[in-house]
Amino acid sequence: MPTAFSRDDLAALVAILKDAARAEILPRFRRLGAGGIRQKSSALDLVTDADEAAERRITAALTARFPGCVVVGEEATEQDRSLLGRIADAELAFVVDPVDGTWNFAAGLPLFAVMAAAIVKGEIVGAVILDPIIDSVSVALRDGGAWTESADGVREPLKVAPAGPLAEMVAALSFSWLADPLRTTVARNAAKFGACGAYRCAGHEYRLVASGRAHTLLFAKLMPWDHAPGWLIHREAGGYSARFDGSPYLPSHTDGGLLLAPDAASWQILARELLVPTA
Repeated sequence: MPTAFSRDDLAALVAILKDAARAEILPRFRRLGAGGIRQKSSALDLVTDADEAAERRITAALTARFPGCVVVGEEATEQDRSLLGRIADAELAFVVDPVDGTWNFAAGLPLFAVMAAAIVKGEIVGAVILDPIIDSVSVALRDGGAWTESADGVREPLKVAPAGPLAEMVAALSFSWLADPLRTTVARNAAKFGACGAYRCAGHEYRLVASGRAHTLLFAKLMPWDHAPGWLIHREAGGYSARFDGSPYLPSHTDGGLLLAPDAASWQILARELLVPTA
């Protein structure tokens, strides 16, 4: 069994992310100077001064609070891909997305998040998704539930929405990273839902589905900092998820897609209705 990750540890992780948001992210929001936004793989894949500064601050705080831990941040991994290989076997690892929704952040849209997950021997044991704009945080402990805490300290348990007919379901489908023909298939099948869209921010999409305000999410690209936090929060809120082939998600996975649903039975229906071409 993995080493316990306690509520005190989770509270420390929340405090570390909030500190980085206050010190490095919010002061730069809508104030990025010349050269403060840069491309990585494409014009849709950006990094800002806020991403890099926040990740450095979070990494330093995590290594001080949890001596010997492995920190796998999005920006550090951009420079050293070997970090990904340390997640599965580490006694304690943290995956960190300092600014999830960087495109929104760079565009001045207040729809971004700060995310981290604690992983023990390859198993996700704690998760935090912070909305720094309203100082609201969604958290989860493995087998300990999931909840959202507002800026004034009010806690609300998270619970996924019940399954229903596709025509009454709300979906967030991030299919831009899919290769054709699956990309075209998913785009066409999206019309089956009652409402469908994407926030360009996995953190907010996970918060939406874990709180019961949406029913399903679909992702193509599985970098651990994007999905390990939200996966655990969704699981602890009662949801079910699997990769497109039906296999369980692990934080070591970087491909294979991910589909989230209210329960196992509805996952089967959603997989068929979304991933199979309409006749």
